[in-house]
Amino acid sequence: MAPSTGSVHPVRYLTVFAVLVAVLYALVFFTGDKSATPKLGIDLQGGTRVTLTARTPDGSKPTPDSLRQAQEIIETRVNGLGVSGSEVVIDGDNLVITVPGDDSAQARSLGQTARLYVRPVQTSQAAAAPGTQAPAAGETPAQTPAGTESPAPQNRPFPAQDPSTSPEPAPTAEPAPADASGTETAEAADEIAAARATRQSTDPAVQQQAMATLDCSVPDPLRGNDDPALPLVACSTDGQAVYLLEPAIIDGQEIADATSGYNSQQSRHEVSLTFKSEGSNTWATFTSQNIGKQAAFTLDSKVVSAPVVQGATPAGSSTSITGSFTAESAKELANTLKYGSLPLSFAASEAETVSATLGLASLEAGLIAGLVGLVLVLLYCLLYYRMLGVLTALSLVLSGVMVYAIMVLLGRYINFTLDLAGIAGLIIGIGMTADSFVVFFERIKDEMREGRSFRSAVPRGWARARRTILSGNAVSFIAAAVLYVLAVGQVRGFAFTLGLTTILDVVVVFLVTWPLVHLASKSPFWSKPGVNGLGAVQQIAKERKAAAASAKESRV
Repeated sequence: MAPSTGSVHPVRYLTVFAVLVAVLYALVFFTGDKSATPKLGIDLQGGTRVTLTARTPDGSKPTPDSLRQAQEIIETRVNGLGVSGSEVVIDGDNLVITVPGDDSAQARSLGQTARLYVRPVQTSQAAAAPGTQAPAAGETPAQTPAGTESPAPQNRPFPAQDPSTSPEPAPTAEPAPADASGTETAEAADEIAAARATRQSTDPAVQQQAMATLDCSVPDPLRGNDDPALPLVACSTDGQAVYLLEPAIIDGQEIADATSGYNSQQSRHEVSLTFKSEGSNTWATFTSQNIGKQAAFTLDSKVVSAPVVQGATPAGSSTSITGSFTAESAKELANTLKYGSLPLSFAASEAETVSATLGLASLEAGLIAGLVGLVLVLLYCLLYYRMLGVLTALSLVLSGVMVYAIMVLLGRYINFTLDLAGIAGLIIGIGMTADSFVVFFERIKDEMREGRSFRSAVPRGWARARRTILSGNAVSFIAAAVLYVLAVGQVRGFAFTLGLTTILDVVVVFLVTWPLVHLASKSPFWSKPGVNGLGAVQQIAKERKAAAASAKESRV
């Protein structure tokens, strides 16, 4: 049975929708960067392309499996960073990362090898300026080595580091041409072997010479290829300090989780690490036996942080990497460590700007085409449904208003980028919203053909139409979800926007269209056949009723 008139509260539904729209636009205008435009994809605004060439210690060709694994890990990092519209493709021995926008640093960070080790610090000194001699090991450096600090309270659960003297947390490769030929690959292997011979020597004299001559201002040929079983002479990531490190005690594979956050007590951003069982036990033993000594976290053969152990960390507890982090750099490092080391190291990457392949002109053309189609749909509704078509137009406009706000907020908070495929999904989704209106109106006409008035036909027609609307939208949403999971690249953008507009279709139909039509059914003006366009249906109902009465009289 249709719901009774007293049980329907259309104003409440409309109020709920108005509150939702108000909240969305309050978030748009009063939070974040205050930008009121969606972020555009690489096909509309251009972006940054970074080419990474795999490097193996022996100069051999990387296996297809290792390249595919590296591709999957980098794609996972992309998702962790919330970078939408990015692509990671295999091109020969290269991985090509394309990220919308002009932030090349973000694209570079996705290709970090992220081979993390924890190494005890044997000694450290300030790095020499290029072309000068560094102080010998054991001499007093000209400045405080990065990572040291004055004593802190002994009851702190994790090692600490003075942010004013700490190295920058994220290693950034210097731009250099990617190795392309076999000769260059062999030269890279020779560079790695030569670096290992000096910087990973067990001879103290060679170690001191390596510390004195290491130039932290040039790209590191050993990047990500150091042997964890040997000592290591390494630079800090900011190039201000040189460390002599002992063999690694913990491998980065022992990291169970990594998160970034703000330590309000110390007023600094930090990365919190949780080790797996074996790594946690090793760290607990090390910290209990080496209070007052430094432990270096090395990422791709460079020291990210070298904090002083100020207290034992119990097994199972988390530990923190601190330094001169910003919120963004801490998040990037945490995601890089969290999603695992790449199976290969890569040559220094060169970022290039990619111009928009379609550009704003194509965006305008696509929007004009969508607008023309929408106008034609509305004209058809006005001609066929008369004033009910006005309710259709109003519902579609309100749906578009909500979609726009959501696109802006998604771009702001999860870096969702809108490309042409996504715009196509939006247009199709809005068209499906119009289909829902048609289903509802046709159900009303079916009820009126049975002889009911416009007022009584609306609740009955809605009771029958809403099941059909929900079923149709459920099928569309499932299709969009499956497409999003299985697809890659821009197809995922199409599936995402299609699924989003499918959900909003249900919201608009239930909170806007149905209440408006219900209010119209109570209005004497909207109930006029010449206004609602249902005069022909009412005439058919009268003819059926007359025919039925005539047939009944003839039988009598």
